[in-house]
Amino acid sequence: MLHAVIMAGGSGTRFWPASRADCPKQMLNLVGDQTMIQDTVARLEGFVPPIRILIVTNVRLADALARQIPQLPADRILGEPCKRDTAPCIGLAAIQICRRDEQGTMVVMPADHVIRPVARFQAAVQFATRLVEENPNRLVTFGIRPTYPAESFGYIQRGDLISTPSHENSSQGVRSTTSPAFLVQKFREKPTAKVAQGYLESGDYYWNSGIFVWKAARIMEELARHEPDMYGHLERIANATDLAAYPDILRDEFTAIKSKSIDYAVMEQADEVVVVEAPFEWDDVGSWQAIARLRGADGDGNTITGQHLGIDTKGTIVRTSDEHLVVTLGVKDCVIVHTPHATLVANKHDEESVRKVVKLIEEKGWNNYL
Repeated sequence: MLHAVIMAGGSGTRFWPASRADCPKQMLNLVGDQTMIQDTVARLEGFVPPIRILIVTNVRLADALARQIPQLPADRILGEPCKRDTAPCIGLAAIQICRRDEQGTMVVMPADHVIRPVARFQAAVQFATRLVEENPNRLVTFGIRPTYPAESFGYIQRGDLISTPSHENSSQGVRSTTSPAFLVQKFREKPTAKVAQGYLESGDYYWNSGIFVWKAARIMEELARHEPDMYGHLERIANATDLAAYPDILRDEFTAIKSKSIDYAVMEQADEVVVVEAPFEWDDVGSWQAIARLRGADGDGNTITGQHLGIDTKGTIVRTSDEHLVVTLGVKDCVIVHTPHATLVANKHDEESVRKVVKLIEEKGWNNYL
């Protein structure tokens, strides 16, 4: 059976001050009427039943997420004792799936992506699932065909086209596949602008989406092979699941794991890694400028959420509430975010500096603003 794992533990510091420790990016309605986690769960509606959806998040966010996703059973939200990146997160989820379904396949996705249309996403996951069922050793990821030379994404270099499982059109007897699938030649780190331009021109590279499909048991085997220390901690957590001391063992063992992404831990070292060219539109909503791309802009290039009055204002992103008026005079290419606890005014072309601001606030001990 197919199980879905949603990774929802990120902090979203580039979206400060809207994104805070107790209400990070995935819990905000940045793009539409629903929050990002609500959109992610809705993407699975009619495809994966709630009983087979698992959200992994920081333990301090578990109750708040449960309130946003009331259709999920309470035990479908798994709280991590601390942040340890994606490999331990995925391992913790795989443990739970293996306990319920030894042959289970899992689709893993972040909680803060925008993917459209839903039907194409579901069809792509079905196709990846067939790839895994055909060869249970496969680890499948989705590559996004780049539209510009992005420096902020990792890349996947594709290798040979693989033969893919087909499905019958019962009415016409026509065999077809959903998307091209390739062996992965190499994962590439975030490039310089010049290197990214070369990737774009070659046509052999994809943006790394961070969405995966594989057998739960298989990813645990790969963690045991490539990360034996991490696997040891996860195994002790698995063995303690039914014990009264489980919460303490989970805390102690998970905290002892070294942080590592699933790309570094497994994907860059494993065999049988396959990339499927994604047939859906994708955005990782990595910064405030993504909001302008997704929400659109007015005739002056402004993207506004909330009550705003602009005079001679161009290319600016404003986020406020309907109760608080933001007025801009002679402003160009800015990000202005008003919240009850803090206000940000920044050059929209220097959004990485928002992370520096968050770090400085931490250093000053102003945690009430985080």
